Amino acid sequence: MNHNETLPSFQIKSADFEPAYLKLHRSGELRERSSEALKHLESCRVCPRNCDVNRLENKTSACRTGRYAYVESYFPHFGEEDCLRGWNGSGTIFFSMCNLKCVFCQNYDISQETKGREVGPEELARIMMALQHQKCHNINFVTPEHVVPQILEALPYAVELGLRLPIVYNTSAYDSLQSLRLLDGIVDIYMPDFKFWKKFPAKHYLKAENYPESARAALLEMQRQVGDLTFDESGLAKRGVLVRHLVMPDYPTDTQKILRFLARNVSPHIYVNVMDQYHPAGKVNARKYVEINRPTTSSEYASAVRFAQTEGIRLDIRKPRMRVPFWM
Repeated sequence: MNHNETLPSFQIKSADFEPAYLKLHRSGELRERSSEALKHLESCRVCPRNCDVNRLENKTSACRTGRYAYVESYFPHFGEEDCLRGWNGSGTIFFSMCNLKCVFCQNYDISQETKGREVGPEELARIMMALQHQKCHNINFVTPEHVVPQILEALPYAVELGLRLPIVYNTSAYDSLQSLRLLDGIVDIYMPDFKFWKKFPAKHYLKAENYPESARAALLEMQRQVGDLTFDESGLAKRGVLVRHLVMPDYPTDTQKILRFLARNVSPHIYVNVMDQYHPAGKVNARKYVEINRPTTSSEYASAVRFAQTEGIRLDIRKPRMRVPFWM
């Protein structure tokens, strides 16, 4: 694949595509996974923080989420990658709170404050169906790392209501292998955001020193499950791994090591969105975290893109919004 090609030839005909979870639903395994996942809340190790609190009794710790998930909002999202948003939008469900504590989070009010409302499995299923009724192209779970059991609890209800959209798992990559293995055969598209390579910035900015090794292990498991990103004849992503990497001020070495790892260890055909939209947010200001209290420069971003190209990475290049196919 030439790195200048933004999309490969389509590999999945839309008429032939079936979301991964339907096979497990027909066999009865989807409900078995749901039951198994809920047991993991009893002494929670749903994410790499391994808090060991009993969330079934509504105890909370790092993610401040107990028995049920909190949903901050849901809507057709047109700000995602072209291959996800298409012409009707990506059916995005924003979960409140997060298992990371990124000091620069651009959604700080959602990720680190108790916003939104608590939803049970049947209501979460109805939210998925509402997005399908709006003709979204997929169900896009944002910040799902800490609520994998709650998602799996809701999914059988959604399937029985008629859910047939691919599932996008939109994550910081701070995921436990235990949770990811529960999602094997359920998630169609993994979209991890690989942030830092080294322990110091992970500890300093994310408040998670073990983030780098957790992210590396998670990326390898995601790739094992769904493989390289594939598209239908309209250019919509249907299955595979789509990685995001946010270029940070003054961290070119981390960027290069992440991109090299993706190309050489995860897949030579890995599909990556190298992002340039960093700006000071959250707790970052002139007094705190002053070293990242500036936007990424155009030269820093261009350098990251050039490096990705030398590694042969398939880059997500933003284009004008997709037009509705003539047959719709």
